[in-house]
Amino acid sequence: MVRFFLALLLWSVALFGFEEDMNTTTQEEQETAPVVQKVLYLSYVDVPKRVIKGELFSITIKTFSVIQDFDNIEYSFSGEKGVEILNDGIPKSEIEGHAYLDTFYFKATSDNIRLPDITATLNDASGNIYPQATLKAVPIEAIALNPRKDFCNIVAKTFAIKHYKTTSYDATHNIVVFSATAIQTFLKDFHLNGVASQGFESLDDTIESSKMIYYAVIDKKQENLPFSYFNTIKNDYIKLNIPIIVEEDSVVTQSDLKPKDNSKKQIKLFIALSVILFGVVMLLWRQRYFYIVFIAFPAIYVAILLMPEKKVCVKEDSKIRILPLENGTVFEVTTSRIKLEKIGKTKGFVKVELPNKKIGWVKDEDTCSY
Repeated sequence: MVRFFLALLLWSVALFGFEEDMNTTTQEEQETAPVVQKVLYLSYVDVPKRVIKGELFSITIKTFSVIQDFDNIEYSFSGEKGVEILNDGIPKSEIEGHAYLDTFYFKATSDNIRLPDITATLNDASGNIYPQATLKAVPIEAIALNPRKDFCNIVAKTFAIKHYKTTSYDATHNIVVFSATAIQTFLKDFHLNGVASQGFESLDDTIESSKMIYYAVIDKKQENLPFSYFNTIKNDYIKLNIPIIVEEDSVVTQSDLKPKDNSKKQIKLFIALSVILFGVVMLLWRQRYFYIVFIAFPAIYVAILLMPEKKVCVKEDSKIRILPLENGTVFEVTTSRIKLEKIGKTKGFVKVELPNKKIGWVKDEDTCSY
């Protein structure tokens, strides 16, 4: 029994000593552990109170670093919902004193959204590792529109029609081609209701501004092409209207959508007719046959300009486009070699009239000899 109590006493002493050593070691480790210093401070500067589904919007944060010598600050996102992060999350940055104002762009894809948590990481050339800083998301309201029947699916600060042109498409339809610009929207979402056919002939979408050339095939009885977009500044629908004024010339190119005084052909024709008139006056006045030769050359040139266009041979499987553009919309493909009426020409393309009276453009390389 005495031996048992003696062994118990020795075990208790040993256990007490081990615990004391452990506590001493833990305390020493805590005393030697480095203190992590916060180097980045993030705060919100500008956040919209409300956004609309389909709207492009931005938020701006202020980032302050206690480290002055660094390469860059990288940002990452997490926890977002109902938003598309634009521009790969790369902010537009401005310097304000010793801080950075970083603006991030998003698109609202739902009427139930959550902004992302934003985590900032400081990098420098020496490879030092600094603690990250995270800015938690703030709540934001989102709504979905109850669109009008003529809504073109665009939510923007501004949307403007620059130029337009209407020509005959076939026996029952006209084609309207127009250019437009917009601010803070993606025009790729543009869509018209109630038209036979439509599409983009060119599109340039950026966060700040966008532009496009668009075509719409409409009924010949239609006298206007109305549609509306939602203006985020006025917080209301803005109605736009393109009057349908059919031009006899069916040539439609990108240059036609820009204002111009006269075509080169008209200028050449005017000059030639002026020379002929001058020659006739001089012939009647001085009665010298030399002026007949002076009249003949411009007269032949005028005759060539006014000469009806010939037919053109088009190869099998050739694409007929609505506009003379490399990526222009194809509305028909020839099933065999065919002779078509040639009614115009522009660089790299020939304008033809199909047997069904539709008008289109075919590449020069798709034409053939008889």
